[in-house]
Amino acid sequence: MTVYGSFPGARPRRLRTTPAMRRLVAETRLHPADLILPAFVREGIGEPLAISAMPGVVQHSLDTLRKAAVDAVAAGVCGIMLYGVPEDAKKDALGTAGTDPEGILQVAIRAVRAEVGDDLVIMSDLCLDEYTDHGHCGVLDAHGRVDNDATLERYAEMAQVQADAGAHVLGTSGMMDGQVGVARDALDTIGKEDVAILAYAVKYSSAFYGPFREAVGSSLTGDRKTYQQDPANVRESMRELALDLEEGADMVMVKPAGPYLDVLAKVAAEVAVPVAAYQISGEYAMIEAAAEKGWIDREKAILESLTGIKRAGAQMILTYWATEVARGL
Repeated sequence: MTVYGSFPGARPRRLRTTPAMRRLVAETRLHPADLILPAFVREGIGEPLAISAMPGVVQHSLDTLRKAAVDAVAAGVCGIMLYGVPEDAKKDALGTAGTDPEGILQVAIRAVRAEVGDDLVIMSDLCLDEYTDHGHCGVLDAHGRVDNDATLERYAEMAQVQADAGAHVLGTSGMMDGQVGVARDALDTIGKEDVAILAYAVKYSSAFYGPFREAVGSSLTGDRKTYQQDPANVRESMRELALDLEEGADMVMVKPAGPYLDVLAKVAAEVAVPVAAYQISGEYAMIEAAAEKGWIDREKAILESLTGIKRAGAQMILTYWATEVARGL
């Protein structure tokens, strides 16, 4: 007689026996449409410039940016987030290159829109830090502190020129109180109701931003702890999230991604709008550096890191590997 119930009766390993079986029962799946490519475009260059701290990532010329956008579309990537890098001589205390219709970011938005149209969701960085000579994300007061409300006036103008240039989505990365609401009002005032806002609702003051500062040619001295969030806090971030949603955010972001998966999961459980996460420059650089040393398997580490971000609740992931990974999925 057959005896049932012998130990172990439950054998989860049955569902891991082959690659096909593992794919069949996978609970989390990456797709090219999940991915957004951050891209830097530098004014006044004819050839791309390598970013030393981010192997494989460059500051694009307008021509190579257009090609990167075309390649992203061909791979199935759905979005591109654009960052402008102006000539140093054009930086000033107010970041006026950021609101100049002929500033590098606006020129780049128009170039990408002309190249790929609506085949790629064109996102633009609504932040002044690339354009200020002090490197902060806003206007400074007489005491050298970032003046929140004076900065909002600059962001209203910046939102309008980016929308006029053809951006589909504005990323409110400046972390000023009220930035989402001011941007929404500024867009609606000029008839750009269809331009969406991706709120950087949860953006921590992080040591992992280091390589990004090189990528955008940052002039920052000091830090941004008075406006970016404290890594020790979660309730503070949930309050910021609620405020951005009240002000009209269409999508929200957690940044960085990897060190804050707990926060990402909490945000994803709380909201009814799409949730993005940004796998930032330091996360990218660590994997590339360890792979270069032969300490980890590069491709497997990339996919595992992205799968973890999606598993935690991100519907969209900004990653510098977007096109490469999309091609392989």
